[in-house]
Amino acid sequence: MIPQLAQLLSSEEVQRVHEASLEILDQVGLEVNNPRARERFREHGCRVDDTTERVTFPSAVIEECLKSIPPKFTFYAQDPEFDRVIPDQAPLVITASSAPYIIDPVTGKERFSTSEDIARVARLIDRLPAIDLFSVSVLASDAPAGQYSLSRFYTALKHCRKPVRGSGDPGIDCESILQLAYAIAGSEEAYKERPFITHHYCPVISPLKMDENSTELLMFYTEQGLPSHSTVVPNAGLTSPMTLVSTLAQGNAEFLSMAALMQMTRPGTPLIYSSLSTVGDMRSGAYAPGGVECGMLNMAHAQMAKFYNAPCSGYIGLTNSKLNDAQAGYEKALSCMGGLLGGMHVLQFAGLIDALMAFDYGMAVVDNEIAQMLKRVARGMEFSEDNLALGEIGEEGPGGMFVATDRTLELMTSTALMPDVADRDTRQIWTENGALDTSSRALKKAREILAEDRKTLFSPEVEERIRNQFKGMVAGDFTMPEGW
Repeated sequence: MIPQLAQLLSSEEVQRVHEASLEILDQVGLEVNNPRARERFREHGCRVDDTTERVTFPSAVIEECLKSIPPKFTFYAQDPEFDRVIPDQAPLVITASSAPYIIDPVTGKERFSTSEDIARVARLIDRLPAIDLFSVSVLASDAPAGQYSLSRFYTALKHCRKPVRGSGDPGIDCESILQLAYAIAGSEEAYKERPFITHHYCPVISPLKMDENSTELLMFYTEQGLPSHSTVVPNAGLTSPMTLVSTLAQGNAEFLSMAALMQMTRPGTPLIYSSLSTVGDMRSGAYAPGGVECGMLNMAHAQMAKFYNAPCSGYIGLTNSKLNDAQAGYEKALSCMGGLLGGMHVLQFAGLIDALMAFDYGMAVVDNEIAQMLKRVARGMEFSEDNLALGEIGEEGPGGMFVATDRTLELMTSTALMPDVADRDTRQIWTENGALDTSSRALKKAREILAEDRKTLFSPEVEERIRNQFKGMVAGDFTMPEGW
């Protein structure tokens, strides 16, 4: 383990950001469009103006809510082997989610994604060992009316054993997702013992505005005792001031408002301090999550999460590149390493390119390798007297060779990461093997994984229950893309 985390802020600066966030909440507050939320805030001592829908938060109210935040969060999976707990098992890597497009693996062209793509992506993520969690990566443009979110969850859960995260709208959409989960688990009671969906939403629209629908989801899932969390998304120069520290303070205030509502609704509810703070590219106003400042902001948010003793997660390791290329590699790797060294428990980045707009199969394989590297760094130097190996050094002596020692043979596959995609052969061997670049090797690996013969996760009985309850559901079956 890494004994000391990187810190962008001193302890005094962390304290000041906390105080500044409390001041924002007390003096400026939030516009809260959900009337149930306004009433809940009022009941717990907040000042509410129903005419303007403005809510301001006395500092003592926020401080009291912070006391009941649990220090751990569990992601449950259909298969208990894949359950993950943070911070105990950090760092975890999750796919970024909800891209409308996919890069077709045959044509290389961008197109709208479908439920068939979700099946393929789910199977790929299921077999990439360093990606721990599956946030449903793409949308389903072929979903029947009224089954937009349902089609995504059904297909993802049919092919991926790992914890699945996603979102849906309040009301019928939300209820249908739960009914699907009950059908898969066998009953409502069985599902609530192991709730293998983690729900995600973004109640705060920066700057400082709580919407109606996502805020309703926050309260609904919290009331139900089901795992869920929110994300704050201030964008410096556009939806927050054009400095990193002010964007941090505003985003932190937005997190505190959502955390307070969760704890007011159900004290002791596990949550995650999740952030996607960015800086806009003011040359054009472009959304720039690939910027190194996104990584820096997430590192700072991780410090604030530690201050509150809350588990943390960040959309970090994103890219604005349209390809699985050098830009994607350096944008992802630099900010991911910052997040790791800054103490981020969950890194949300795998598979997506083009500022979260498109999923690329080869990129997911590369991101799995980045995740393996990050986890190797997280293991640290594994310091011990035995690992100093002074006896072995003395035995070999000056001019000796360690290549054939018992210790080298024992540790050769664990001390160093053995990558699947990165090429370490000589140029001659690389040329003889086809002179493939990283993107081509990664796409080849993705095809090999998807070509494996595997069954779906649903038994015939589960499939029948789902089909009887949800007429017209997408097939959700896995097929290889034609021509791949």
